Amino acid sequence: MDKDLEKYYEDMLSMFRTSGWTTLTEDLLVNAEGINSIENTKDNADLYFRKGQLYVIGTLLSLEEQVRNAYEDLQNGESNASL
Repeated sequence: MDKDLEKYYEDMLSMFRTSGWTTLTEDLLVNAEGINSIENTKDNADLYFRKGQLYVIGTLLSLEEQVRNAYEDLQNGESNASL
């Protein structure tokens, strides 16, 4: 088993248990609601900018699940254990 990769996942899992991570994810959810508003979109450039923002927020909000799944795969000896 790759000890560096295992340490990476354990560090990430430790971060997910902090109140700071919880606060960040709550803030991201609130921000996503405002960003996902067509009414406030000015033009096509703004629409694509908002789309990018939502992509980044979605990536961050799914990070915990991705890391947990990859860590579980690593623990089970599966080869596709990287993000």
